[in-house]
Amino acid sequence: MGQLVLDKIHKRYGTSSEVIKPLDLVVNNGEFVVVVGPSGCGKSTLLRMVAGLEEISGGEMRIDGVCVNDDSPSERGIGMVFQSYALYPHMTVYQNMAFALEMAKLPEKDIDEKVRESARILQLEQLLDRRPKDLSGGQRQRVAIGRAIVREPSLFLFDEPLSNLDASLRVQMRMEIAALHKRINATILYVTHDQVEAMTLADRIVVLNQGQIEQVGTPLDLYDRPANVFVAQFIGSPKMNLIPGVLAHGSEQRSEVMLENRQQISLPIASHGDGQAVRLGIRPEHIQLTELAHADVEGEVLFVEHMGNETLLYVNSGYGSEPLVMRHTERLEIKPDQRIGLRLPPESCYLFDGEGRAFMRL
Repeated sequence: MGQLVLDKIHKRYGTSSEVIKPLDLVVNNGEFVVVVGPSGCGKSTLLRMVAGLEEISGGEMRIDGVCVNDDSPSERGIGMVFQSYALYPHMTVYQNMAFALEMAKLPEKDIDEKVRESARILQLEQLLDRRPKDLSGGQRQRVAIGRAIVREPSLFLFDEPLSNLDASLRVQMRMEIAALHKRINATILYVTHDQVEAMTLADRIVVLNQGQIEQVGTPLDLYDRPANVFVAQFIGSPKMNLIPGVLAHGSEQRSEVMLENRQQISLPIASHGDGQAVRLGIRPEHIQLTELAHADVEGEVLFVEHMGNETLLYVNSGYGSEPLVMRHTERLEIKPDQRIGLRLPPESCYLFDGEGRAFMRL
């Protein structure tokens, strides 16, 4: 068990500062839900509200159908893993994992069984006698997770647990957390600013911006069908390109978009509001190289990133202050300052209105 229901909960400091606007969210039993968003969007505050470390200003929070608004953190049946490992340096791994159970006055035999079972799941059995200073960053994070597991919580909360690790350890720990979720079928609410973590770990992603939910969906739903410009540019790296234009004509079948270079593109997108300013979106991997005479957009190459398995081109197209980014899966013999032509396949394009909302792709 471990269903979490947030019913119009919000957080306000003082009389005017609303950090979390009223939001609704259901995290189902056994589901891995990742809350992602930029720094300052309120994601850690939201997690602390769920944990009971921040007071809820309004709305209702239920765990397994029971309202827990007024329950203390220890009464909510939650296990939390923080960004900092917060391990006791003078205690061994075993003692760190057993500490909460000892405070709960469980029988020594039960404590030993729970600690050793958690150590087995996390492959910490050979490290139980070591102290935190003798562990690597990844091992310390596993101990912090093990300390949460031994309490057998109905809900796990992770607050940016991998941000202190280097790149290779983050990849390893992502795999270990995914494997842990599969083994124990836990309900997990996980907060991160790293969209790669979100895309690789989540059953569903919650995109948070300025204290409100922009969109909830599976990783590929958000990537393929972003609800607005914010989600379109936040999910995906490099981010989606946006090109300004005007909706020359919209209908339920097609959208005719006039770009600033007077090039008109017909998109299989339903729209309305002829004459309004719009933005055409396209992901870097969908832009195609073409001859200048047949280009939808042309520009000067500013920078080339040779990644080995792919090439990224940054092109000054004259649209806005940011270059267009193109991803190509082959190694290209293209140099900075070279002028190139780009094709924007209509079936791969997105269209956003003046408020940043996506028109529906057919």
